Parts: sequence; C-alpha cells; structure tokens
Amino acid sequence: MEETNSIQQKLPHQELDYFKILKILTSRWYWIAGSVAVFLIAAHIYLWYTPKTFATAATMKFDEKKSEISDLVSVINSSDKGASRIQSELFVLQSSNLILSAIKDIDYHISFYVEGRVRTRELYPHKPLNITLIKSDSAPYGGLITFKPIDKKSFNLSYDEGGAVKQQKCIYYSPITIGKTTFIIAATNDINQNAVLLFKFNTPESFIGRVKGGFSAGETGKNSSIIGLKQTDSNPDFAADILNAIMKEYLKYDRAHKTESATQMIQFIDDQLDTLRGRVKGSEGSIQNFKQTSKILDVNSASGIELGKIGDLESQRSLLKIQLMAVSQLKQQVELEKNNVAINFNLEGNIDPLLGALLTSLNNLITQRQILLKTYNNSSPQVQNINQQILQVKNTAYENINATGQRIQKNIDYLDSQLSGANDRISKLPVAERNLVSLKRDFEINEKVYSFLSEKKLEAQISRSAILPGASILEPAQPNYGAVSPDENGVKRQAIIYGLFLGLGAIILIRILNPYIYDKETIESLTTVPIIGVIRKFPYEIDEAGSKILALNKPKSIFAESVRAVRTNLNFLAAEKQSKVICVTSEIAGEGKSFVAVNLSSTLALIDKKVIIIAADLRRSKLHNTFRLTNELGLSNYLINQKSLDEVITHTEQENLHFISSGPVPPNPSELLHTKKMSELIEELRNRYDIVMIDTAPVGLVSDAIPLIRLSDINVFVIRSGKSKYYSATIPQKIASEYHLDNTVIILNAFKEDILHSRYYTTKFTGESYNSRYYYYSDYSGYADQGYYVDDEEKKKWWDLWRWFK
Repeated sequence: MEETNSIQQKLPHQELDYFKILKILTSRWYWIAGSVAVFLIAAHIYLWYTPKTFATAATMKFDEKKSEISDLVSVINSSDKGASRIQSELFVLQSSNLILSAIKDIDYHISFYVEGRVRTRELYPHKPLNITLIKSDSAPYGGLITFKPIDKKSFNLSYDEGGAVKQQKCIYYSPITIGKTTFIIAATNDINQNAVLLFKFNTPESFIGRVKGGFSAGETGKNSSIIGLKQTDSNPDFAADILNAIMKEYLKYDRAHKTESATQMIQFIDDQLDTLRGRVKGSEGSIQNFKQTSKILDVNSASGIELGKIGDLESQRSLLKIQLMAVSQLKQQVELEKNNVAINFNLEGNIDPLLGALLTSLNNLITQRQILLKTYNNSSPQVQNINQQILQVKNTAYENINATGQRIQKNIDYLDSQLSGANDRISKLPVAERNLVSLKRDFEINEKVYSFLSEKKLEAQISRSAILPGASILEPAQPNYGAVSPDENGVKRQAIIYGLFLGLGAIILIRILNPYIYDKETIESLTTVPIIGVIRKFPYEIDEAGSKILALNKPKSIFAESVRAVRTNLNFLAAEKQSKVICVTSEIAGEGKSFVAVNLSSTLALIDKKVIIIAADLRRSKLHNTFRLTNELGLSNYLINQKSLDEVITHTEQENLHFISSGPVPPNPSELLHTKKMSELIEELRNRYDIVMIDTAPVGLVSDAIPLIRLSDINVFVIRSGKSKYYSATIPQKIASEYHLDNTVIILNAFKEDILHSRYYTTKFTGESYNSRYYYYSDYSGYADQGYYVDDEEKKKWWDLWRWFK
C-alpha cells in the first residue's frame, strides 16, 4: 500500500478568499431584496401615516439705534452690554410672556380642520365657516366640534359632553350654546354638502406648548450680532405667522424695556409736580391776599437780596431732598433684584461713576441667572455661583448708594446752616415786610423747583421718544411648503440601509448557527484524512421501487460522472492488491453510506470488475430493497451456520455484481461480526471477487463496524453535505489513530453547490503540502451549462429564459 502508507499529520494551507466572501453575501440576494422591499413598504406606510412638519426661518440683527433727536439731549441708556447680551435676548425671545403676546396678535380664536382618510388636517388660515362668538367665559368649550351640513338652512353638530357624543341639529344664524360658549354660524355657499368639517375654540394659552415646542433661536455665527429664528409646525402658514408675530412683539418689548428708565423718571417727576403744583398756586394766592390786606406792593432792595439768596438755598435743598428720595427708591430696587435697575433721576455730581457700572453688572447677572434656571435647579453649582456674584455686586452697590445718600445729606445739612443765617437776617426786618418776604420765599422756592422738574420731565420725554429698538428684522418669515419631517428621502434611504443590514445579517446569522458540513473545504479544515471524491446530489426523484443504482439509470448525468471520479480514485488505493475489501461507513444513519456503496459497486462492475456487495448492517439494513429482494436469507444465516456461502449470494440483474443481504436481525449482531466466521467469509470472497464492498452500520451509533474496518483494505467514511455535522469529519482520523489504520478516506456525498454555507477559505496545495498525496476530482460546480450532461437538456428551457433575462 504505497499510496496509503501515511496519514496527513498537518492540515492543508487555506487562504481567505475575498471573492468567495462576496459570493456568500450575495448568495441569498432574494433575502436581501425581500428585506429591503419589506422596509421600503414599512417606510411608505410610515410616511403615509406620519403628519408632515414644516419649518420656516427668519433672521434678526441686534444693534443700537439712535434717532437724530437723541443728539439734542443726553439719552438715558439702560441697555444691557457685554458678551451675555445675545444669550439674554434669546431667553427673552423664548419666554412664555412674549410668545403669549405674539399669539394674541394672530387669529387664534377658532381652528378649523378637515378629516382625511389617514389623519385630520388643519385649515389655517382658511376659515370655511363664518362663526361669531356671542358669549364665552375665559375658558370656552375646548373640544372638537364636528360640522355636517344638512341643507341650505340647517346643519348638524356633534361634540363630546361628559364622555358621551352628543348631536344637535342647528339652524344658520341662530344662537348655539355648547357648555358656556354661545356662538352663531352664518350660511355660506362655499360649503360642500358632503363635507365634514371640525372646529374648536381656542385660548392663547392653548397654543403656548405648540409654539414653544417648535420654536428655536440661536446665533448664526460665533460672536455675531445676527441670530436665526426657526419655527416648525404641521401648518406652514401658522409657522410663518407666529414667527413674524414673535419678532414684532420682541421689538415692542425691547423698546418698552429700553424706555423703562425714562418712563420711571417721568412718573417720579409727575408725582413731585402734582405736589408742587398746589403749593405754587397756594403761595401765589397768599402773596396777593397779603398785599391787598397790608397794602404793601413790594419789599425793599435789601430784603430782595436776602430773599433771592434764601430762594436759591431752598431750591437747592428741595432738589437734594428729591435726589435723596431717588436714592432711597434705587436702594429698594436693588433689594428686590428688579430686572432693570437704573438711576431714574439726575443726581448732578452726587453719584459715584462706579455705581452705574455696578447696576449694569447686576442687571446682566440677574438675566444670566434666569437663563440658567431654564436648565438647572436653584441648588445647582452654576446657579449658586451666579447667586454669589449677585450678592457681592449688591453689597458693593449698597455701600455706594449709602455713601451717595450720606453725601446728599451733608449737602442738605450745609444748606440748612446757610438758611439759618439768612433767616436771622430776615427776622430783623419789619413785621409786614418780613411776612411778605416769607410768602415770596415759599412761592419762589416752589416755582424754581417746579420749573426744574418740568425741564427734567421734558428732557426725559425727549429721551424716551429718541430710543429705538435694539434689533431689526432682516428677513421676515415666509411659509415654506416643503416638509422637513419626516424626511422622505432620508426615511427611504434608511429603509434601504436597514433592509441591506437585515438581509446580510440573516445570511451571517444562518452561517453562524449552521452546524452542518456543506463542502470539501470545510472537511479539509477539520481533518488530515484525504478526500477521494465528491458525489453530487442526485437531481431527480428516485423511482418508486426504491432503486438506488442511479449511476446506471442516468449514466450521462453529473451525478454519474462524480461517482466515476470516485471509482477512479478508489482504483489507485491499495493498487498492489489483486482484490480489494472496501468498507463503507458513516457517523449516523441517513448519510448515504448504502447509497454510496451501491453506486460505487455498480460503476466498478461496469469496468469488468467482479464485485460483491455485503449488507453488513445486521440491525436495520434496507439494502435488499435496492435489488428488489427479500431479507429472509442473508449474512446472519451464514454466520450462525444455517446456510452456506453460495446459498446466501444473490446474482443481481447487473452483470458482474453480486449481493449478500443482511438476513433476519439476530439478537447479537455485534458479536456475530466479531466471529472468526466473518473473517473467513471476507477471505473467501477476496479469492472469488475483485471488489468486496461492505456496507456497515454507522460507527457513531454502534460498534458493529469496527472489526470490519480493521479487516478492510480501504475504509470509506461517508459525510453527507447538509446532513453531517462538524464533529463527524473528525471521526475518521480518530478511528485511524486509535486502530493504527492508514487506509481511511472520506467521500462527500449528496453535494449540491450552496454558496451560502460554503467555506470562505480556499485550499492551497503548496509549500509543505505540495509533496503530500491529494486526489484529483471535481465537484462540477459551474460546469452545468457546458452541454456534456443530460442535466442540461432537462434545464435548457429554464436556462435560456434566465440568460435572456440577464
């Protein structure tokens, strides 16, 4: 046995075949196509049922504007400065109060809808019904009301009341009451008599969530004074209208915010003028009455000089007291942490320049805290840090305000001392003249203070009229009728990607979970036992008689040619022997060992080899059915000396092919095969026949085949494609190693090209493996259309259609 004198101890070298991997992934292209189709259908359904969302955008620019009139006066500038201004204004733009004011600027009172096959669609700004509200409290009926016209005079309304649907027949122009809401619907010719409309009454608050949920604003660039605003909504017209309303309301708010200091100053002066107005008139009347009573027309020049001095001092003193009141009011604003803390009265040099900067810093910190509170709670480190900064600024401002108040009070005390001296000099005048001077002094003091405050009020009014909003609308919002969500192309693209992943994932998962052997490369990766051939899967139905001598029935088929290739390689095994004993086994039943034994025997008989096949599976042999024989007489009868050898040998219909059936099932099949009688039988048959083919029981289930394997010249282990598991490929080598056999080979049976389960490595017979003996054979993959096999004739029409389709 020169050809079989060694068993490969090293697995052949296998290289990764990338082209094969690609073929594996595309082998079940219809899985991929099917999964893509399923996802595309799901995407279409999703797009059909998902409401579309539209988006509109606008831009605003923040800058400081001054009117020409501002050059005439000193404009009170209370605007926030610093890097946080944009963030502060963004916070204002997204505040609920501003959005609520914007909602009130649009027509929000009644919403109309139309029912579609899939979903209900809002009709804003179109109003198909002319509805007039007659009576409604602060919370009108908020449910949907369904309108169905009956004729030109009447219609039907249905609505939910206490969980039950209530219907009401109504007449046009007649009052209708639902809940606490009373309204009238006017007749219109635009209504289709078959139309079904829905409407509901709204409050501004009911839109806040909708608007805030779709509104966003941010800087268009870093450190840019231009911000972009965006509103998303299911109705593009509503999105554009509300965005424009928000920007307009912001401009109103911004101007009102900037004029707040001037307005507060005007209010403060008005309060003082109201008080002084009565005093001036009273003083003037007292002077007239005194002159008429005392018959004194005027005071002398000395008294006039003193009167003028006292008037100036009293005027300064009164103004200082007003300034002291303003300082007290400012301190109260700081204590309350008012959003816009400002000096509302000109303190004429008494104010420390640092105080203005402190108030601006305090305003910015308060705004920053409001922004942080939208994201963090009050106990978070960020908010605690800003609170600490506010406290420090407030403490510094308190010190500055107190110092300013003390300076004003010192000035008042100084004026009081000056007035005391002037009053002493006045007291030396005659009584009548002194009384007149006193009256004139009160009049002049009140008149000077009144004139001063009136002048300040005029300046403040001019300043307020000169203030413009600190922002402008660059691009107003326009309705955009192109939906931004769902993204139709994006959804379909994702569906295709998910479909591809699912299809490819299914292919990979099936391969991972597959426990079976499908091709020779898999066997070569698991064992060093050589493979002498690959028998193709028989492509047709087996005849009703159960005959398995298929190589004879279809001699020109690919299957028959693959059996001949195995026959050729068998001839080179144990070539030095004139007759060969071939044992055929497998791991378990159903792997085709009897099928292989019969077909090999029949093809060997065709080349003038005298062949006998023995059904040595004494437990459940079915080989006799192949030859249409009974199993009443066979090997078991011979082994227990009931029959002679010639009596159990049957001549088949095929020339040179004889058969010994298994016979009745004995109680001790394994022991019978271990007897000397079995060894003598094989030796006797070796002398009579060229080939003794033994079909044994599976070695993975019982040990019956072991004595026959040890007596054989060639041991053929059958592995069935798609049936045998990975473990079965290791059994031949284990048996050969255990019993020191060097004549074991493998046949891959029932092979059918299936790229999905093929190994993605290709065996390379190079290097150390080059001088080792391997057997040439083909699995005939890719050769089916060459015209050499009858299989081609069977498939010709189908194949022509496929080539035409390609």
